[in-house]
Amino acid sequence: MTDQQPAIRLSGLTKEFGAVTAVDHVDLEIAAGEFFSMLGPSGSGKTTVLRLIAGFEQPTGGTIELFGDDVTKRAPFDRDVNTVFQDYALFPHMSVLDNVAYGLRVRGIGKSERNERARKALAAVRLEQMADRKPSQLSGGQRQRIALARATVVEPKVLLLDEPLGALDLKLREQMQVELKEIQRDLGITFIFVTHDQEEALTLSDRVAVFNNGRIEQLGTPAELYERPVSRFVADFVGTSNLFDDDRSRAILGRGGQHSVRPEKMTVGAGAGEAGEGVINAAGTVVETIYLGSGIRIVVDLDAGLRVSVLEQNDRNRRHDEDRGDRVVVSWHDGDVVALGGADAAAPAPA
Repeated sequence: MTDQQPAIRLSGLTKEFGAVTAVDHVDLEIAAGEFFSMLGPSGSGKTTVLRLIAGFEQPTGGTIELFGDDVTKRAPFDRDVNTVFQDYALFPHMSVLDNVAYGLRVRGIGKSERNERARKALAAVRLEQMADRKPSQLSGGQRQRIALARATVVEPKVLLLDEPLGALDLKLREQMQVELKEIQRDLGITFIFVTHDQEEALTLSDRVAVFNNGRIEQLGTPAELYERPVSRFVADFVGTSNLFDDDRSRAILGRGGQHSVRPEKMTVGAGAGEAGEGVINAAGTVVETIYLGSGIRIVVDLDAGLRVSVLEQNDRNRRHDEDRGDRVVVSWHDGDVVALGGADAAAPAPA
């Protein structure tokens, strides 16, 4: 195996459930040691792809390779992968140590060796002091880490994670995002993470595949997906975007096609707006001002017929508060406008 050999290669992967095509000819390579996320709404195909890689489902067409080895027709236990589910599925009557060692026990590893390896796995998730406790004595975040230790103790080549943070509250989920990335980096195992939470995917991943209707809509780094979405779907699903249809693009931007601008790229002011080369100003009326703590979201109905959302930082540089009904000018730089679809993005507005 070389460093260039992908951990996972999917070629023409297809899965049909009767008349429904859940996965539609997906081609994908995931690098060894990569933290890779599959992101999309319910029914987009991401979880089905994960189940196909795990062997829980058989594809209608295409192939699945694990480090160059075709595993398409192999049973789940005959693939060097492991899966962490949302419910963790810990055995309540077993100690934490025995839960972690269970996979080694099934594989016939002797008690002394499996306990030693289980303790090392617990140390990797920083819970070695919990070895003698029962799962009921642990917090949600601790149970999540125990499930990770149990999945990694058997040293799989690839770890599959099916929305493992979905059952946690917001504060704990944010904490576990950081810890999960640190654990992955320490272990060096390829992680394939399924989520419908775009912020989670952006926070954790080296790369993200955005799924829509069984296909990959866009594949790239978190920064690429956020800063340069290729379609209206990605712009709208990954974060928040102000979307300009063809008519609004022509009226406001001076060119045809569909475009997007992120709320934090815009500013709200009074008077004539900002001056400078490449700056676009559009007058409108404040509809709502929403306090978010770290930021302020200002919703404005532009005179050109588009409602936009502006996100300003709640810092000492904020000039004033806007009230409903205030007349304002929304400004942004032309360089922050992203063309979507590309078919007629550069078409000039009619004279």
